[in-house]
Amino acid sequence: TLARPTGGARFPFPFSPYRIQEEFMAALYRALEAGGVGIFESPTGTGKSLSLICGALAWLRDCEERKRQDEARLLQEPEQRDRESSPGGAPDPAAGEPAWVAEFVQGKAARDRADRAKEEQIKRKKREERLEKIRHNVQLKYASKRKKCEDDETERLLQLSKEILSKEAGSDVLEQLDHNEEELILAEYESDEEKKVGAGLDEDDDDLEEEHVTKIYYCSRTHSQLSQFVHEVQKSPFGKETRLVSLGSRQSLCVNEEVRRLGAVQLINDRCMELQKNKHEKKNEGEETAGKRRRVSRAVCPFYSYEQMQFLRDEVLVDVKDIEQLVTMGKKTKACPYYGSRYAIPAAQLVVLPYQMLLHESTRNASGIKLKDQVVIIDEAHNLIDTITCIYSAEVSGSQLCCAYSQLLQYMERYRKRLKAKNLMYIKQILYLLERFVSVLGGNVNQNPNTQSISQAGTELESINDFLFQSQIDNINLFKVPLTFSILLCQLFGFVERYGAPTAVKTNKENQKTTGLQNFLLTLQQGPEKEDPEIDQLKMASPLMHIEGFLSALTNANQDGRVILNRQGTVSQSSLKFLLLNPAVHFAKVVKECRAVIIAGVWLCLNKALLLSACLSTGHVIPPENILPIILCSGPSNQQLEFTYQKRDQPQMMDEAGRILCNLCNVVPGGVVCFFPSYEYEKQVYTHWEGTGLLTRLATKKKIFQEPKRANQVEQVLAEYAKCIKRCSQVGGHMTGALLFSVVGGKMSEGINFSDDLGRCVVMVGMPYPNIKSPELQEKMAWLDKTMPKTAGQAPSRMLIENLCMKAVNQSIGRAIRHQKDFASILLLDHRYARPAVFNKLPQWIKERTLIKTGFGQAFAELRKVSVTSSQCTLHMETPTKDPFPFMHSSSP
Repeated sequence: TLARPTGGARFPFPFSPYRIQEEFMAALYRALEAGGVGIFESPTGTGKSLSLICGALAWLRDCEERKRQDEARLLQEPEQRDRESSPGGAPDPAAGEPAWVAEFVQGKAARDRADRAKEEQIKRKKREERLEKIRHNVQLKYASKRKKCEDDETERLLQLSKEILSKEAGSDVLEQLDHNEEELILAEYESDEEKKVGAGLDEDDDDLEEEHVTKIYYCSRTHSQLSQFVHEVQKSPFGKETRLVSLGSRQSLCVNEEVRRLGAVQLINDRCMELQKNKHEKKNEGEETAGKRRRVSRAVCPFYSYEQMQFLRDEVLVDVKDIEQLVTMGKKTKACPYYGSRYAIPAAQLVVLPYQMLLHESTRNASGIKLKDQVVIIDEAHNLIDTITCIYSAEVSGSQLCCAYSQLLQYMERYRKRLKAKNLMYIKQILYLLERFVSVLGGNVNQNPNTQSISQAGTELESINDFLFQSQIDNINLFKVPLTFSILLCQLFGFVERYGAPTAVKTNKENQKTTGLQNFLLTLQQGPEKEDPEIDQLKMASPLMHIEGFLSALTNANQDGRVILNRQGTVSQSSLKFLLLNPAVHFAKVVKECRAVIIAGVWLCLNKALLLSACLSTGHVIPPENILPIILCSGPSNQQLEFTYQKRDQPQMMDEAGRILCNLCNVVPGGVVCFFPSYEYEKQVYTHWEGTGLLTRLATKKKIFQEPKRANQVEQVLAEYAKCIKRCSQVGGHMTGALLFSVVGGKMSEGINFSDDLGRCVVMVGMPYPNIKSPELQEKMAWLDKTMPKTAGQAPSRMLIENLCMKAVNQSIGRAIRHQKDFASILLLDHRYARPAVFNKLPQWIKERTLIKTGFGQAFAELRKVSVTSSQCTLHMETPTKDPFPFMHSSSP
C-alpha cells in the first residue's frame, strides 16, 4: 500500500495505514527534511515502530535519489563549462582580477567536486557489485568458509608439532614461561600529542573506506526492543533493499565460548582486549632478531580473523539480520560478530544500536560511529534523561579502590627495574590518587577494607572542585590520567590473571613478590555474607575500569555534577559516586553533529521551549468506547482514597483498596493487573489482606499471582498467569481469571504486553512518588530550582517529582491496550489524580476519555456496563494472535 499524505511523499506500507500513522509519517518526513530536533509522542499499540521505519526509510530513499541526481549533474558540469568557456583577459571590476582567473578558480572547484563525486560513485558501484555477487552466487558465498576450514586444519597440525617439540624440550619450558612474562611489561607511553592512536585492522584498511552514506541511527533501551524493531524492518516493504547492521556489546555478540563463560561484562571486555593484544604481538614476533629467545605461543581469539570478518561484514549488508542471527552467522563463518558488525557501519543505511553505545561519547568513538550530518532516532525516549544521567555517572567502592591499589603496587614492585621512567611516574600518580580517595572515605589503603571501621558514617555531597581540594589532587591533570588507564588495563589484567587467583599461591622464592596480592584478594572474598557469584567474579576482575570512569566523570564542569561520599560501617562498604546533574551538556554534542534528531516515545515530558523542527502528539487507533479510565476518589465505604506515605499504612486504607478489588473481580472477566508503589508496600498489603481473610475472598474469583523480585522467575510467573486465564475462559465456572500483583517500576511495568484477556483491567494503587529524602534527588531538585525558571508558578523541583511519578504511572497503565480491537478499563485509586497539575500529565488519548468519580457506586456502574459489553464482544472477536504468551514480545511500553 502507498500512503500519500500531503506534501507529495509516498510511504510504502505493509497494509492500509491508519490516519494517525499517515500523519506520523508525514510529520516525520518533514522533520527529517528540515533538520533539527523533532519530538513525536505516540500511544502504545498504534504501530509507532512501523511508522518510524516506513517514514524514515522513505525519506532516506528520496535523499539517496537526490544525491544520485546531484552526482550526475556534477559530472556533467565540467564538460559544459569547458564547452561554454571562452578566452578573455578583461579585468573584473567587481573582483579586481582578470575574468580568466576567476573562471579558472571556479572551474577547478567544479572539477574537484566532480572528482569526489566520481570517486564515491566508483566505490558505491564496487560495493554494490560485491554484495550482488554474494547475494546470488552460492559458491562464492561459502568459498571463504571452506578456506577457513583449511586454515583451521593447518593451524591444528602446527599446534600438534609445537606440542611434540615442547615435550622434547623438557627442562627449558619453565624458563620460557618466565621469559614470557615480558608481555606484562608496560610499553612506552605516548600522549595524544606524541602519537595518534589508530583504530581498526592493520591490513587493507583502504578496502574498509566506503563512500559517504547517509545513515539513520536507530537506538532503543534494550536488545529485545532492538530485535523487535529489526523484525519489523524485515516485514516492512523496505526489508529486502535496506542495508542494516545491528550493534551490541561484547557480552551479546561474543562467539568465543571460553570468553563467554566469564559471564561478567568487564571480564569479557578485558579478556577480549588481551586476546587482541596477543594477536597483534604474534604478527610482530617474526620481526624479532634471531638471537632473541623464542617466546611461548599465547592464546589468540580464533574468531578475530580479518578475512572472515570481511566476509561477515558483507553477509550483514546483504540481508537484514538481528543480533541473534548475527551471532549464528558468526559461529558458522568463524568470524567475530562484534568487530564484523562494526566494519559494516560505513556502508550501512540503517544502524540499530543500544542507547549507551550512541549516547556515551567514548563508546561512540571507539565503535566507529560518526554522526556528522546523519540522522538519529531515539525510541522509547521517556528513558532518555535517566539513561544519559546513568551512563555519565560513576561509582567506586572502598574495596575496589583498595584492590586496585594493591594490584598496581604489586605490579610496580615486580617490574620496577624494567619500566620506563615516564611509565613509573604515571603509575605512582595513579597510586597517589587511589590512596587519597581511600583516605577521604576515612580508610587506609594498606589495611584490609573489610575490617577497617568508619568513625563518622553518613552521606556527604560536594561540588567537584571542593572534592578535588579535599582529596588534595587539585594539582593533577585529570584529563590526561584516564589515557594511562587504557594502556594499563590489558597489562594489569594479564598480571592479575597470572598471579591474582588465590588457588595459584605457591611457596617458591620466585613467587614471593606476588603472594601479597594473592593473599589480599583472598581476604576480599572472605566477607561476612555470601554474595552473588557474578559479584565475586567482578571482585576478581581489575577494578581499574570503574576507577577510570570515576576519574573521567571528575572532568565535567563544576556546576554540572556532584560527588557523593557515602561512608558506611567499613571502608569496603563505603563508596564515592559522581552524580551528573546536567545531562543536556552531553546530549547537546549529539544534536550539534547530526542533521536531525528524532525523539519518539509513548509519553514524553520534555521542555517544549526547545527549538524544535517538529512536535507531534498523536491519538490512538482504538475507538473511544474500548477504554474506560476512571479516577476514583473514594471507596465503597466512602473512605477517601489518599495513599500518601503518612496514610497508606492505615488498616482502613488497605481494607478499602481490598473491597474495591473484590468488587472488580466479581464483574471483570479475564486478567486484572494491580500495581503497587513498591515491593515493600505490596508485601505489607498482601500480609494484611491475608490476616483479614480478604485474600481468600479474592481467590474465589481470581487466582492470585505476585510479581517476583528475581528477573529469572518473571517468565515462569507470566506463563502460569496466562495459562490460568486461558483455562478459565475455556472451562468456565466460578473462577473467572487471574489477579496479578505488580510493582510500579518493577519487572512487569515496562516491556510486557497484557493484551486482550491478559489485562481487561489495570488498577493503580496510590501515586508512586520517588523518595524525596534521597540525597541524590534532593541535589537534583536544588540544582533545578537554581538553574531553571518556574513554570505556571510551579517550582522546577516540584515538576520533576510529579514528572517522575506520572512517567511511572503512564508506563504501567499502558500495558493493557496493545492493538485496535483491544479493550480495557483503567482505575486510578487516589483522589490526587484529579488535581489539574497531575491530571494534565496523563497521555492525551487517556486524559480525554477519563471519568472522575467521587463515589464508588457511579464508578462501579460504569465498570459493570463496560464489562458486560466487553464480554459479549469477546465471544464474537477473533483472537489477534495465536501466541500463548504474547506479553513476551513487546517492542514498546
